[in-house]
Amino acid sequence: MTEPTPDSFSVAIAGVAGRMGRQLAAVSHRHGLTVAGGTEVAGSPHLDTDIGDLAGIPNLGVKPSSDPVVAAAKADVWFDFTRPAATLAALEALKHTPVRVAIIGTTGFSPAEEKALQTAARDLVIVKSGSFALGIKLLETLVRRAAASLGPDWDIEVLETHHNKKVDAPSGTALMLGEAAAEGRGGTLDTLRTGPYDGPDAAREPGKIGFSVRRMGGVIGEHSVSFGSDTEIVTLSHTSLDRAMFAEGALKAAIWALARKPGLYSMDDVLGLSGNGA
Repeated sequence: MTEPTPDSFSVAIAGVAGRMGRQLAAVSHRHGLTVAGGTEVAGSPHLDTDIGDLAGIPNLGVKPSSDPVVAAAKADVWFDFTRPAATLAALEALKHTPVRVAIIGTTGFSPAEEKALQTAARDLVIVKSGSFALGIKLLETLVRRAAASLGPDWDIEVLETHHNKKVDAPSGTALMLGEAAAEGRGGTLDTLRTGPYDGPDAAREPGKIGFSVRRMGGVIGEHSVSFGSDTEIVTLSHTSLDRAMFAEGALKAAIWALARKPGLYSMDDVLGLSGNGA
């Protein structure tokens, strides 16, 4: 079998009728890639719809399947921005396909599910990230540096807003930013995160990292991290204007991953920020 190259690979997309799935199909097509298949849950009304019609691109002659093995039968790269259980089931199914690269934007994995991802990465090149937006990666770096520079006497609050259909909270990106802040303070988010402020005894704990979540309308994604002292507040923020940016970042990760050995990587690796890019 001929090895795929960055300009000649095919993709399959989990949840191809969803918001992100449609964007991934459209962006892949725009870059001249072959959209070989996609999945939708059994019983979905979209199973009889051409993926091109779903994505607003020319008809592709390919319809979604409820079986990842069928959807990925002719694919080199698997894109998955669904839910943890579905993602892990798909990764297991990919063993029976030619796919060797999986780009995972799914969030909300439990510690046990994270271990399952590591197991899957023994056979696949997996790039997993809470956000594939390049601007978010810059924000993450700035948050880490600010937390290190300002010190533990500054309060840190992470605020995120997403559309009203999003199910996990805080978002994977918000948690990623919280982890960056914790790293800047020389700790971990597990120890520095504080619970929601709610009830008659919800005073803020000094030195902890707080989260606030909003779900409204069709907001694609807004994230901000504020650092506050008794005399001033510094806020770093990012606003997502088009889901295409996530798809473009995922595609960049796929091109990078095609030249890598099996393992679990992040966008830091893709962008050369971790020292593991070789």
